Parts: sequence; structure tokens; C-alpha cells
Amino acid sequence: MKKFAVILKYELKEYISSKGFITFTLLLAIIGAILLCLPRFFDLSKFTGVQTNSQNTENDVLQDDSSETVDSNIKYALYDPKGIADIQLLSQYFDGAQFIKTNSGDEIEALVNDHTVDAGFLIVSDTEYEYYIYNNSIYNKDQATFDEAMKMMSRIRYCQQHGLDINEITQMYEPQINVKEHIINKDSQQSYGYCYALVIIVFMLIMFYGQMIAVSVTTEKSNRAIEVLVTSTTPNSLLFGKVIAGAIAGIMQSGIILSSILISYQFNREQWGGMLDMVLNIPSNVLIVFAIFGTLGYLFYAFLFGAMGALVSKVEDVSKSVSGLTMIIMLIYFFSLFQLTNADGIIIKILSYLPFSSYTTMFMRVAMGSVSIWEIVLSFIILIVSVIGAGMLGAAIYRMGTLRYGNPIKLSAAVKSLRRQ
Repeated sequence: MKKFAVILKYELKEYISSKGFITFTLLLAIIGAILLCLPRFFDLSKFTGVQTNSQNTENDVLQDDSSETVDSNIKYALYDPKGIADIQLLSQYFDGAQFIKTNSGDEIEALVNDHTVDAGFLIVSDTEYEYYIYNNSIYNKDQATFDEAMKMMSRIRYCQQHGLDINEITQMYEPQINVKEHIINKDSQQSYGYCYALVIIVFMLIMFYGQMIAVSVTTEKSNRAIEVLVTSTTPNSLLFGKVIAGAIAGIMQSGIILSSILISYQFNREQWGGMLDMVLNIPSNVLIVFAIFGTLGYLFYAFLFGAMGALVSKVEDVSKSVSGLTMIIMLIYFFSLFQLTNADGIIIKILSYLPFSSYTTMFMRVAMGSVSIWEIVLSFIILIVSVIGAGMLGAAIYRMGTLRYGNPIKLSAAVKSLRRQ
């Protein structure tokens, strides 16, 4: 136990004292926190939907005489030679955006080109217009919004020409429907985003730190350092020390980054209008299950990665040695993402008890499906036992392979060798 503690302390110190580890962790934590603070300093209302007030300095902004002045940083150029547009109505559809008069399409293009306005509209007729934009974003809804505004203006003119009441007709065709939603168990729409993100996080942790452990073992073997280490400690202490140190480092790194992002979002949630809730507003029960099963899943694979690293003598052979393990992880990863919307399916239920996949599928069921406490406990026990078994198997392979040099050892040959012992 004392030798294990020494190895653990040394390996953990190697992780947390590494400039790369510290820089990467702090950099991601700071960047994530800063990005979530952007709405406090910049107008992102077009993206977030939350309006910010700014002083109106444009003298040629079109406004209805009876309406109040609405300040906005969003500006559109408008050329309406036939007098079709209702500016007050357009401002309502575009959340108080400013519409600037122009005298031609060329003037609209010039204003858009020099970024004086965000976009421009040239109204050709009651049912036709031209749209000008500098760079079109996949999130751009200007055309859809202007379409609806044009339809409404057309309805209003028709009703005026025929003596009809537009409000009465609108109420008849578009009655207001009130609904009170009662979600008895889980809201999958709300859970999908953060569940998707957590699957990616645990996958990246396993792949990144698992590869690091395998490379570390192979490096010690290739430079003969392992020959010195095994004379002063046991292979079991070496493997368990490496794996658990990597787990602690990974949890610390992901915890710092995730905490920084979550805290920053909660501090700026109002400025974002709650639009990132589906990714960053994670319930505590999901976080707890994710932390427990994610950590155990990492340990399960980390022991196996360490064993695979001991089967080869050259660092360049590591990728080939761990390819089978990597393939299993990739299959579980993609299958988990594809089955996020079917968390109560029979296949996901089966996979939530298997140690190769329960580290993702169980917290998926907790977040998006129906799962009993006894199911979580049973899966937890199976995973604990599997981690211990993987640790013992990994330690045995590690012990057998550390002092065997030359060509890579096949896993099947390693298992046969262990059976003969």
C-alpha cells in the first residue's frame, strides 16, 4: 500500500505540475467563462433574442408618429418605391430594429457592403422583394420574418379595401391557444443538449487519458526504466498508481473547466435569455450519476489501456495495440449519440448493465428516460466488480508483459500465458 501511495503521488505530481496540463486547463476554463460573459459587453441580441439599450443617433430612422422611440443596434436598409411597407409593423416583427430609407437598390448594396446596416430589403410589389446580405449565417431568420411581415401587410390592405376588420379575421383564423404543461417524469427536449455534451466529455476523457496511460507504460518499457521500477515496487502498484492518478487528474481538469463554464453561465443566464439551459442547466442528480459512472467507466478502460501498452515495446506500436479497445469505445460513443432519443429502448436498457457501455447509457437513462433506483444500484455494482476485474486482469498482463521485449505480444497469447501460470 505504501508503494502504491508513492507511485500515485509521483504520477499525480507529473500530471498537475505539467505546464501543458495547467495551461490547457486554465485556458479552456477562462475562454469558456469569457465567452459566456460576452452578452454583458457586446450586443448579441440578434443571436440571444435579449435586447440591449443603446443611444439612437440615426436621424433618418423611420418611425410612426404615434409610436415610442425604440433603440436598437440592429439596422436594415429599406427601399420602398411604392409605399407598401408599414414601418411600425416591420419594427414589431423585427423587435424594434431600425429601418433606414434608401433611394435605390444600389444604395442598399453599398450600405450592406460597408457594414452600415446588417441587411437590406427592396420591395418590388405586394408579394415580391429583394434581400441584400453581406455574409449569410445559418441562424439568419430575416427572410422568414420579412415574409411573415409582407403577408400581414397584404392582409391589412385587403381588409381595408373591402371594409373588413383585420383583428376579427385574425382572431378567427389564429385563435390564441393556452396550454398548461404537466411533465410527470422527464423533459427529453430539455435534457437532450446537456446529455449529448456529457457523452462527448466522458468519451474524450477516456480516449485522451487512456492513450496517455498506454503511451506512458510503453515509454517506460522502451527506455528500460521499467526494469528499475519493478525492482523497487510491484507491477500492480505501478499500474494502479498510473491509472488512479490519471483518473484524479482527469476529474480535476474536467471539473475545473466544467465548473467555470457552469458558474459563468449561471451568472450571465439572464443576458443569454436562458437559451443555453438545454446544455448548461444540468440537474444535480444527472451530474452525480455522470460523475460516478463516468469515473468508473474511465477506470475500467484505463486499466485495459495500461495492459495494452505493456504488450508492446515501441511507442509507435501503441496505436495498433489499443486499436481493438478504441474501436469498442468508438462504437459505444456513436451508438449512444444515435440512441439519445430512445433512452427507454430495450437495447439501451441492456447496455446500461454492461461495463463496456454503462458509463454512458446509465446516465442517459437517468437524464432522458425512466429508471428505478434498484437498476442504478445493480448497474453500479456490476461496474464496480468489472473495474476490479479489469484492474486485476490489467495488472496481470502488465506484470507479464513489462519485461518481455521484441515483437508486440498478441492479447490472445498474453491470455494463454496467464492461464498457464
